[in-house]
Amino acid sequence: MRALVGNVSIITVGQGARASGLVVTSAVSLSVEPALVLFCINRTASAHPLLAEYGCFGWSSLGAGHQALAERFAGGAKGAARFEGAEWEVAVTGARLLRGAPAAFDCTVEEMTDRATHSIVIGRVEAVRSTPNAGALTYWQGAYRPLAETQSMTS
Repeated sequence: MRALVGNVSIITVGQGARASGLVVTSAVSLSVEPALVLFCINRTASAHPLLAEYGCFGWSSLGAGHQALAERFAGGAKGAARFEGAEWEVAVTGARLLRGAPAAFDCTVEEMTDRATHSIVIGRVEAVRSTPNAGALTYWQGAYRPLAETQSMTS
């Protein structure tokens, strides 16, 4: 699986002392009409039970300058401490979205389906935020790799 290039995103769920989140490279668009997204989460993750309890989540796709934040959410901190050092906004559903994210989605949980060690989570997009020129953060071959915005090339 290390050979697959993944878009690095943070999924946030919960509020206050019960806020949690995780880094995923499995978040993708599922459909445009209706606007649905999909990601996979290990059922042992602390955020997993909160998805069903709160019924909503934030999905913030990370930009080229967000590697330190990705590392914090990937295991450098726990619970609400993961959110420190970054600017967040509270979306309509109550989920947190990262300010400055190339793309951020406020979602309600539409469905959770268990497969092997993970759950497939389908979310309905309630609102979208975007930041131009933020680049992207990818994960490939065991390492984060930032992609900066570039001018379009002409031949």
